[in-house]
Amino acid sequence: MKPKKFGVKQCRKAFDIFVFLFILAAAVLFLFPTVLTIANSFMTSSEISANYGSMFSNMTEEKKTFISQNVNLKFIPDKVTFAQYKAVLIQNSDYLMKFWNSVILTVPITVFQMIVAILTSYGFARYPNKFKSIIFFAYIILMIMPYQVTLVPNFLVAEKFNMLDTRRAIILPAIFSPFSIFLLTKVMRRIPISYVEAAKLDGAGELKILTKIYVPLCKGAIASIAMLVFIDYWNMVEQPLVLMKDAAYHPLSVFLSQINTGDIGLAFAVGVVYMIPTVLMFLYGEDYLIEGITYSGGIKG
Repeated sequence: MKPKKFGVKQCRKAFDIFVFLFILAAAVLFLFPTVLTIANSFMTSSEISANYGSMFSNMTEEKKTFISQNVNLKFIPDKVTFAQYKAVLIQNSDYLMKFWNSVILTVPITVFQMIVAILTSYGFARYPNKFKSIIFFAYIILMIMPYQVTLVPNFLVAEKFNMLDTRRAIILPAIFSPFSIFLLTKVMRRIPISYVEAAKLDGAGELKILTKIYVPLCKGAIASIAMLVFIDYWNMVEQPLVLMKDAAYHPLSVFLSQINTGDIGLAFAVGVVYMIPTVLMFLYGEDYLIEGITYSGGIKG
């Protein structure tokens, strides 16, 4: 009998299997910390201490954590308890205060940044010229800079205008972030000019063109950019630490960044509570996010 040839179909099938296994392994590795956090949030303090106590007690003077061989990663609690959530949501108000600090900082930043982005992007898209192209290029330079580069100038400006240790020191610079302006301008530039000309023939002004043509056609991109902005500032750490010394005004993300110095049992429950807004936002706006990324706001190129 002649051996079977390994043809194109067999190669494609083997490649598809390899891709599936690779995606499955990547998904498992990506979800592993999240699933572990949720599972451990329902464990008792004694069980958590038995599983991870050695890891957080074995620290050097340089605050480096070494994982010992006694660490036990468990996904099924020996006894399911809601004590951690009771402590976070009822007994200790500090965590809820930090949660609302995150909301108070992130929601205004997202709302006002999108308003500024819509108006600015409309100007860039509707009235392009050489001077605006230079300004738009400057936006690109600012966007690719890491935030740590502009953190010191923001600190100096906030100190000059007596805004240090206030929420304004974080909110005001974030409102004018170039990230959303850059993305939304790219989307608005793809709107056919014939739509605008038809609206002008009907007597529409600039405000009506913006609200009746540009915003509806870009709603997918606006929603997806707003979600990305919300998630970005929901997870901020450097800004509150540098611009606000009073820990009472720090968001919940700062507490999670200092997880090694706190109660690890409560940290699991706080981590789950911290994930809820972003998860709900993704579940509610998943279609808008996919539409904004795939179709650039519903307008095919």
